[in-house]
Amino acid sequence: MSVSYRWVIVAAGALMTCVALGAMFSLAIFQEPIATATGWSHVGIASAMTLNFIVMGFGGFFWGAASDRFGPRVVVLIGSVLLGLALVLASRAETLLQFQLTYGILVGLAASTFFAPMIAATTAWFDENRGLAVSLVSAGMGVAPMTISPFARWLISAYEWRPAMLIIGVAAWVLLVPAALLVRRPPVETVDSGTEFAADGARPQLSKVFRSPQFIVLGLTFAACCAAHSGPIFHMVNYATICGVAPMAAVSIYSVEGLAGLGGRLLYGSLADRIGVKPVLVAGLLVQAAALATYLLVSRLGEFYALAIVFGSAYGGVMPLYAVLAREYFGPRIIGTVFGAATMLSSLGMAFGPLIGGWIFDTFANYSWLFIGSAMVGLGAAAIALAFPPLARQKPQPAFGMAP
Repeated sequence: MSVSYRWVIVAAGALMTCVALGAMFSLAIFQEPIATATGWSHVGIASAMTLNFIVMGFGGFFWGAASDRFGPRVVVLIGSVLLGLALVLASRAETLLQFQLTYGILVGLAASTFFAPMIAATTAWFDENRGLAVSLVSAGMGVAPMTISPFARWLISAYEWRPAMLIIGVAAWVLLVPAALLVRRPPVETVDSGTEFAADGARPQLSKVFRSPQFIVLGLTFAACCAAHSGPIFHMVNYATICGVAPMAAVSIYSVEGLAGLGGRLLYGSLADRIGVKPVLVAGLLVQAAALATYLLVSRLGEFYALAIVFGSAYGGVMPLYAVLAREYFGPRIIGTVFGAATMLSSLGMAFGPLIGGWIFDTFANYSWLFIGSAMVGLGAAAIALAFPPLARQKPQPAFGMAP
């Protein structure tokens, strides 16, 4: 297989993360139309997103381990079928509980099949430019607000929320199943004999890995980072509307964040390849915290756009770096399992942002405390990241052939 096929893996991964995570996060666009049409509470609808994150977290660990064992193709193919089914069923939900179970559990389970397995697969294909490659796959998440979210808003305006969600579910099948069939393992995989967790090509012991300072700091930083930005991202459209921004313009703020996140992923990934992952990660976390606090001061569309560029580039830029650190600390043999476990912790941290934000809005009729608390958690993430141990010198060497 040609080495250039690794860029096909990157393209397929970017498409899958765009569609899967875009479909899941489109609940932010559906929230107000669903509440208006059904009378369900904002906190009740937002709790479906909380379930998404919880299920996606545990699912990411399970599917990451499955991809190490069976290969990524079968995992993402299952997820492609399941995501479309989940959205179709959620569009037919007649009660809030039915919606929470279908959208909250099934969509979260489906979305978890893509991120950790495809990020892990990409790290296995690249020895050089690994940060950039992982950032490009993760960039699909940044493209989603520019594509899936406006598409969802247009469908809702044209057909109401139920047909809109049904159409997105069918589109997920059309796009994801062919992309999943393109996924392969690399023809030759390497081990990093210089790491203490992969010495002499032996398979690292998971019990040792999960108790290590490297994994503990990785998981806690990832969790705090996602806890900081999940609530503001989910409630941004509603917050902008409250500030007097028109609904479609408010969605465009979400899109600007996504575009900035795309640029941030490319910038931060390239910088990490050149100057190291840790300093870039810490800097990005500090920028994210500052941007979250600044949202307390904005109210006009232009101000939202300007801050969306800073905020989007920061949270988008740091997200792929966790996978690069996991690969560099623990080697390729168990990257799916390790990054899946880290993703589980991040998803648990992310799960409470939408729920707490909905409670804050229902209680105080504003989001001030959401941004204050999120900024403080963001500073905590930066502080934890400073504790990352130094990376061991790595000397990749051929280890074994892998079947597609």
